Amino acid sequence: MNIMTALQQIDALMKERRLAEAGDLAALLAEKHPTNPDGWRRLGRVHEASGNFGAMLTSFQKVVELVEEDLHAHLKVAQALIQQGELKAATDELARLRALAWGDSYLLMHIGQLYTHLAVFDLAYDCFKRSVALAPKDTQALYNLATAATAVGDLDEAVALYDQVIALKPSDYDAYYNRATLRKWTADNNHINDMEALLKSGIPDMKGAVQLFYALAKEYEDLGDAGASFAHLRRGADLRASMMAYHVSTDTGAMADIERVFSADFFKGGVSTSDAPGPIFIVGLPRTGTTLVDRILSSHSSVDSLGEIHDFAQSLMRLAGPASNKTDLIEKSAALDFEALGEAYLTSTAARGQAGPYLVDKTPANFLYLGLIARAMPTARIIHLQRGAMDSCFAIYKTLFRLGYPYSYRLEDLADYFIAYRKLMAHWHAVLPGRILDVSYESLVAELDGQTRRMLDHCGLPFEDACLTFHENKSASATASAAQVRQPLYASSVGRWKDHAEALASLKARLEAAGVTTEGGAK
Repeated sequence: MNIMTALQQIDALMKERRLAEAGDLAALLAEKHPTNPDGWRRLGRVHEASGNFGAMLTSFQKVVELVEEDLHAHLKVAQALIQQGELKAATDELARLRALAWGDSYLLMHIGQLYTHLAVFDLAYDCFKRSVALAPKDTQALYNLATAATAVGDLDEAVALYDQVIALKPSDYDAYYNRATLRKWTADNNHINDMEALLKSGIPDMKGAVQLFYALAKEYEDLGDAGASFAHLRRGADLRASMMAYHVSTDTGAMADIERVFSADFFKGGVSTSDAPGPIFIVGLPRTGTTLVDRILSSHSSVDSLGEIHDFAQSLMRLAGPASNKTDLIEKSAALDFEALGEAYLTSTAARGQAGPYLVDKTPANFLYLGLIARAMPTARIIHLQRGAMDSCFAIYKTLFRLGYPYSYRLEDLADYFIAYRKLMAHWHAVLPGRILDVSYESLVAELDGQTRRMLDHCGLPFEDACLTFHENKSASATASAAQVRQPLYASSVGRWKDHAEALASLKARLEAAGVTTEGGAK
């Protein structure tokens, strides 16, 4: 077998997404020439593209054995370890690699991105800072550092970095939106004219136009121009929705399947609980105050925050194995070894390096897994954030999410998802009585002291004054609320939807037709 010819054929097959054929040829090449690292590299890339991260790990570990100085192969090993849930090994690999790559801007950017994936934002910031020092005009390096600066709370630095990105690369439209979210803009300090001029000149990139529409919506809102704000928001949301092949029935159907599979019969043997320290799950819909509660609780001396992670869902999927669709996965999950599931999750989170006896997992979508969480972990505390239906839906609608939440771009999808979510939460309360503490966002901002004591009591923790000064918490946050939680508590977002009551009338009618109360706070 001619090595060069085989490598070219593998590359051509991968370009055409003929991954099975590429994998067969790469495996044959590695078998025939086991000491040639190129065959293993190609095999690792095929496995990565196929989502077979165990085989990807094996392939790139072989490359490292053959060429110890191949730092790109070390990077792929770390990436595969993360995908496999082997977080302790991944962080060890990244620590070694960070030292070896300290003079390579490109590698440091990628190492920083993996640290970001692990929610280790301080080390991500260090890597991106060094990357910018090595390549001060590299817009990707500057952008990455801006996102890390946001996460660690240096919002002024983040704004300045986004300004640099835009000056060097005016077509980096993502930077416009990120910058818009970082502070409240004023009549004397905003970017509306610049962004309107860009739109008027024509944006060939549809994704870029979406980002500008959302950025303009935010800055017009800051200036108090509700009409212009919503007009740009609607254009952005409609354009984003047109780019997606999404049907909300996929998600609402999955929630119905969850309720069917995890019925009262599933829990008829009872669910064990324990007062020992354990994980604290903060769940609900996005933009309902989950980050705020995370900051409040993690200001306690016994509590650390893991942020938004996917460790439970990933532990579940690894134990369940391949599934043909969501319904198949849901049905398989009901037959798992629940003790093993809990151990897998706790092992994964322990590898993240947080030392507190109580660890907060504030991944909102974990509301889908509450039955499994309750069965798998007797020590788990569950806090469910609620918000008035209209404020909740509007807050989601006006946020441009990087990943996930595809239901957020059409008002009818938002309504249908909200209705299904409320129904599933009612089911969890019925089958897990007393296990879930509901907290109203409106009550939280109106009576911080009382609601904080209530949450701490639910978790079995004594009150500490630091929880009331959560905005002084220096820990990182990379959620859509990263800027807001650096501020003292405010109630100005309660009832904000009423500024757009006419434009949101169809949403309100759809919710009310399903029996959802749309006036007042969460019910």
